[in-house]
Amino acid sequence: MASIETVTLEVADPAAAERFYATAFGLDTQIRLRASEAPTTGFRGFTLALTVSRPATVDSLIDAALDAGATSLKPAAKSLWGYGGVVQAPDGTIWKVATSAKKDTGPATRQIDEIVLLLGVADVVASKRFYVGQGLAVAKSFSRMYVEFAAGESPVKLALYRRRALAKDLGVPPEGTGTHGLVIGGAASGPFTDPDGFAWEAASSAVPAERHRA
Repeated sequence: MASIETVTLEVADPAAAERFYATAFGLDTQIRLRASEAPTTGFRGFTLALTVSRPATVDSLIDAALDAGATSLKPAAKSLWGYGGVVQAPDGTIWKVATSAKKDTGPATRQIDEIVLLLGVADVVASKRFYVGQGLAVAKSFSRMYVEFAAGESPVKLALYRRRALAKDLGVPPEGTGTHGLVIGGAASGPFTDPDGFAWEAASSAVPAERHRA
């Protein structure tokens, strides 16, 4: 079964981005970083979502991100599905931190239960068909709105959502130009680009994360 093996964010300053992600979310090996000056404006068409166990952990991670330099897009709040909020990292990547729980059953932790790469696409049905053709297995599918693929042993799960609906959920305008600032590494035999311009590369050829220490 095909799945995501690496997620690489293309950023202007990998050293600064590494410090931010370690401080804000405790992420190290889960996300790779690559230097890039490619132009991009507005919504990049994706978000990385962190699923946690309780509201206190949502607040803890969002507060840590804001203290590390992130910008709040949607303050953490209760909703029909649970509790969560949205921040934008200094490198421009949008992160959602959420839980299905509405009440705390213990103190805040730094534990992240799941990382989901959510791509905003023009046509969920067409993109679902494309990814199934690339060998990904569908785990959940809700009509033309949302598709989630089986993660297997991957540290990151892939999901599809309509671009405008995703932008609305994140609290940003849907328009954007230039690069996505994202490269996905998978088990495919070679590189490909999906219908919405998201680039994949064979995991075996993925450039290792650039590691920087102060």
